[in-house]
Amino acid sequence: MKIMVGGTFSPLHAGHKKLISRSFELAGPEGKVVIGLSSDAFAGRKSHPVMQYEQRRAALERYVRSLPPGAAWEIEELNDRYGSALEANFDILVVSEETLPVALEINRLRRAKGKKMVEIYQIACVLAEDGRWISSTRIIRGEIDEAGHLIG
Repeated sequence: MKIMVGGTFSPLHAGHKKLISRSFELAGPEGKVVIGLSSDAFAGRKSHPVMQYEQRRAALERYVRSLPPGAAWEIEELNDRYGSALEANFDILVVSEETLPVALEINRLRRAKGKKMVEIYQIACVLAEDGRWISSTRIIRGEIDEAGHLIG
């Protein structure tokens, strides 16, 4: 199985880790995971400050290397919402509840190009201690830490 997953991953938090680890589980030991990582220019459109690309890439690499050995993987720079997902041959796109609309758009655009539609695998967002989603915005605001623990 070839799996694609993407994001800005700044900071890399428990929700991102669930998304990435599930991607590796779906790929299986013989599969491949392509992790799209937003470029600095693309990530600069976020409403909150974002770490530099190389810092985010290093954190992603550390996390992936901490997982049990398995699928091959690579990190691909994303300069837009789609990366290579409109043209690449792959099986499953792994998304969160928050990014499901982008996945649906990718399949619509693939179909329009005559490409095979891909399976969309949606994971539930990880909840913080207060029952609300863990998000980079909440972490940057100082409401929660990367594991979802309340601060203050």
